[in-house]
Amino acid sequence: MASEHAAPEIDLNCDAGESFGQWPMGDDAALIPLMTSVNIACGAHAGDPLVMRRTLLLARQHNVAVGAHPGYPDLHGFGRRVLPLSPDEVEAWTLAQLGALDAMARGVGVALRHVKPHGALYNTAADDEDQAAAVVKAMCAFNPELALVARAGSRMVAVAHEAGLRVAEEAFIDRGYDSTGRLLPRSHPNALVHDPHAAAERAVTLLQMGTLTATDSATLRIHPETLCVHSDTRGAAAIASAVRAALKTAGIAFRPLHELAH
Repeated sequence: MASEHAAPEIDLNCDAGESFGQWPMGDDAALIPLMTSVNIACGAHAGDPLVMRRTLLLARQHNVAVGAHPGYPDLHGFGRRVLPLSPDEVEAWTLAQLGALDAMARGVGVALRHVKPHGALYNTAADDEDQAAAVVKAMCAFNPELALVARAGSRMVAVAHEAGLRVAEEAFIDRGYDSTGRLLPRSHPNALVHDPHAAAERAVTLLQMGTLTATDSATLRIHPETLCVHSDTRGAAAIASAVRAALKTAGIAFRPLHELAH
């Protein structure tokens, strides 16, 4: 875990592989080389076998650690709508997606290192113990050596620790927070941070001081092992480049999240 005043090492992760067929999403080719870990969509909320393979090869080319990015089965809603799935359904859908990406990864000689739920599943499981437990059960059945990426301080972190999983607590440098430490809904005017300089300042302050300012000016205390940039955020590569440069200047080193996860 990062200390209160310094974080000598950090992981940078992005969600990627979220194109589908002829419909592109995100600039993976520019963003992935700036990362130490990448979360690849598994075909439920986005992605398809060709996109998965292409993204895996890109990660392999740049020595970026690979993880699965399972979500609700919701291509039309890009996995950002909460679906009324039972815990058994969430567990089964998660397990199926892990298996799909793992098959593609094995085919190109890449090992999966972590799991990060996507979108509505990520946010729901952060607060709903049953949904969190369903994701954790799927991971334990598939490969309990994988690390789980979860919102810092969320219920999902506690559920995963209770099951014996390694956890990388996550913060978002391109997203706004409310005073409870939850992400603002994307409909909120301050939900996204597009300014690379502002994102870089947030990242350095977060890792040096362990604080992040919420949209209502409340001070949040967050101690992440990994920072996320969304590939579909406008200017994501410029944001990631600015953040990486600022952290390097601050003396912070980069390491894949599976090597940092506690």
